[in-house]
Amino acid sequence: MFKGSKDMLTKIRKGSLVDTAIESLRHNIENGEWPVGTRLPVEAELSEALGISRNTIREAVRVLAHVGMLETRQGDGTYVRANRDAGETLRRIARTRLAEQIEVRIMLETEAARLAAARRTDADLKIMTTALDDRAGAGTDIAERIRHDERFHHALVKASHNTALIELYDYFANAVSQTIEQTETDSELPEPSQEDHELLLAAIRRKDADKAESLSRALLSPSLQALQLRGELP
Repeated sequence: MFKGSKDMLTKIRKGSLVDTAIESLRHNIENGEWPVGTRLPVEAELSEALGISRNTIREAVRVLAHVGMLETRQGDGTYVRANRDAGETLRRIARTRLAEQIEVRIMLETEAARLAAARRTDADLKIMTTALDDRAGAGTDIAERIRHDERFHHALVKASHNTALIELYDYFANAVSQTIEQTETDSELPEPSQEDHELLLAAIRRKDADKAESLSRALLSPSLQALQLRGELP
C-alpha cells in the first residue's frame, strides 16, 4: 500500500510536461517522500495530483524506470528502486567546483596507486608505460597529451584489480577529464609533469605501495593548494 503523500506533488503548468513530471517524481523520491521500496500512487492519482494526462505520467515513469529509480512490476504497480538517478548525479558532479573534484580524484587515485603497486601485472605495466610514452610524444599538442594522460590514470586504476574502485572511477570519469583539462590549460594551476608521472609508474613497477601513494597525491596537491588560495575551498 502507498505510504507517501501525493499531496506533496505540485501541479505542472508550463514547460515540457514529461520533463517536468520526471523532475517532480524524482524530487519526491530524492527527498525521501517516497522511500526505497515504496509503491507509487496509481497513474490516475498521479495524473490528478500533477494535473497532466496519464500518458504523460506513464512516459515519466518509463524514463525513471530506465535509469533505475523505479521498477514496474506487472500487475502489482510501480515501486521505488533507488533514491538517486545516476545520470542526474553525474550532471551534479559536473557542476561542482574544480577543487572538490580534485579532492575526490586524490582520494580515488591514491588508493588505486597503493593497490596497483601491490597487484599490478606485466600487462598492466605495459599499458601504463605505453600511455605515458604517448603522453610524452604528444609534445605541445594539449588535446593529445590530455587524452593519453586520461589513458594512464584509467590504466592505473584498472591495475588496482578492485572492481568496485574501477567502476566508481569510471562513473567519475567525466569529472576526471575536466580536472585533467583544467590543470593542463589553466596557467595559474601547477601542471603535473611527465617526470612526476614517470616516477609514479616507477614506484608501481617496483611494488613500493607507500611511495606510489605519496607520489600519486603529489601529482594533484599543488593544484589543490592553488585553488585553496583562490578561495575555492573552506
